[in-house]
Amino acid sequence: MGGTRFVGRPLVNRLLEAGHELSLFTRGRQPVPAGVEHLQGDRSSAEGLAALQDRPFDVIVDSSGRTLEDTRQVIERTGPPSHRLVYVSSAGVYADSELWPLDEDAPTDPQSRHAGKLDTEAWLRQEGIPFTSFRPTYIVGPGNYNPVESWFFDRIVHGRPVPLPGDGSTITQLGHVADLAAAMARCIEVETATNRIYNCTGSQGTTFRGLVAAAARACGTDPEAVEIRSFDPAGLDKKARKAFPLRLAHFLTDTHRVRRELAWEPAFDLEATLADSYANDYALRMPTTPDFSSDAALLG
Repeated sequence: MGGTRFVGRPLVNRLLEAGHELSLFTRGRQPVPAGVEHLQGDRSSAEGLAALQDRPFDVIVDSSGRTLEDTRQVIERTGPPSHRLVYVSSAGVYADSELWPLDEDAPTDPQSRHAGKLDTEAWLRQEGIPFTSFRPTYIVGPGNYNPVESWFFDRIVHGRPVPLPGDGSTITQLGHVADLAAAMARCIEVETATNRIYNCTGSQGTTFRGLVAAAARACGTDPEAVEIRSFDPAGLDKKARKAFPLRLAHFLTDTHRVRRELAWEPAFDLEATLADSYANDYALRMPTTPDFSSDAALLG
């Protein structure tokens, strides 16, 4: 489902290199690689899914489903995959905690904005549909259409102060999109991954200040030259990502399960992740003209 944008691009390349035959269901706004079947449609409506009717598949990769109904409507047309449904969930399903890092058995939050992904995982298990679900934290890298690393690049490149909550010691966790794609491709080959849920992101966390420093180095800027200004996060929703692109609370997951069971290790650490995203995405769009008006709401 998809395959022509952010997560889909490196995953499609890996699957093609492994010799798989692929069908991509897309709206047709982005080019489909040569040798890949294109099923054009739009999953936002029942009529838009007509191209999937009575089309069985060995594996279905769903990286764009947000609600249970999104995935259920696909399965109603294709039937359950004979081998596996590979699903992209989110570490955002976890509840607030005082214990870090969070493993896959940590309590979840049914009121999370990602609750639809929780419902989907539960439904797949209940229906006996073989699946593997991945719960990444912040996935970044070339092609990222969410303003995560680019939010920091914008301010560093344009010599703006970088607003950080409190003293900047909050810990967060980023992972490279190519590493997630590698784990997703790998899980298809591993029987142990059937009906398993995996945290999948970078192996280490970083403080917000550490993230700014790594982003500065990716931009070729001395971190000491970057002005950091503190803002008071009190009164702001700590899970909201509006004026500031990351959660205002710790967000750190344990990745031992995916590393052990899939014999997988991320190829990118934080420095390499940001350097790759800057060089192979952000720098290619220069000069940029960001809107910094939201910073006033944080800094006054």
